[in-house]
Amino acid sequence: MKQWLLTIATLVMSVSTYAAERIVTLGGDVTEIVYALGAEQQLVARDSTSLHPEQATKLPDVGYMRMLNAEGVLSMRPTLVLASELAKPSMALTQIEKSGVKIIKVLGKPSVEAIPEKIATIANAVNKQEQGKQLVEKFNQALSQVDTTPIDKKVLFIMSHGGVMPLAAGRNTAADSMIKAIGARNAMDSFDSYRPLSQEGLLSSQPDLIVFTQEGVKSLGGVDKVWKLQGMSMTPAGKNKALLVVDDVGMLTFSLGTPQVMQQLREALEKSQ
Repeated sequence: MKQWLLTIATLVMSVSTYAAERIVTLGGDVTEIVYALGAEQQLVARDSTSLHPEQATKLPDVGYMRMLNAEGVLSMRPTLVLASELAKPSMALTQIEKSGVKIIKVLGKPSVEAIPEKIATIANAVNKQEQGKQLVEKFNQALSQVDTTPIDKKVLFIMSHGGVMPLAAGRNTAADSMIKAIGARNAMDSFDSYRPLSQEGLLSSQPDLIVFTQEGVKSLGGVDKVWKLQGMSMTPAGKNKALLVVDDVGMLTFSLGTPQVMQQLREALEKSQ
């Protein structure tokens, strides 16, 4: 009888521990997965890249995950931080951990194959393993619907932030990985990372499709401003007004919305043929 009561007490304590967890998420993909697993009640704050679902934006914002401030995160009194591997600086994360807060790193690799691993890591952290398995199955099913056979088209992804010259995505970027994942070619594959977009670059790359994120278009000042970029009118995309505006998180963080963005990209390219 005592053993039975002890077992029950242990289970209750275990459940209570998870229920009492105070979680801060760093990364839009991380936050989105937490909600999809049904563990949002444990969230007390998120970073500024966490835009989905919309209810997440009502949580306190601890700032941009690549420019973390340890004090800001600790002010939320978290017991657990679920952080994308892309979260910086490492010094801030170290300070948070030294304060007694557990940090679990979530894979930050920009690839479709990484997403199931992200889901599994987060599901284990929030004690939602079964929901995690179901979410992986749902994701794989959505991904299987996307045509990824090679298509002879070039895509140019342009990053835009307020007050900064638009940037073109080169090799070894999340956008580059996304473009290649749908079987297309990155129009700016002659350099790594991001570079300021120039008229010369546009003329030499001759993209068939221009891609912006929703926040990027807002930052630029609207869709009309896209066609006013120097050199744009002399590209196949400019002549055909071939522009696709996609979700920021799905495009750049490789999360649950990524299959939908891939499908949108593929359909836009096929229409341009």
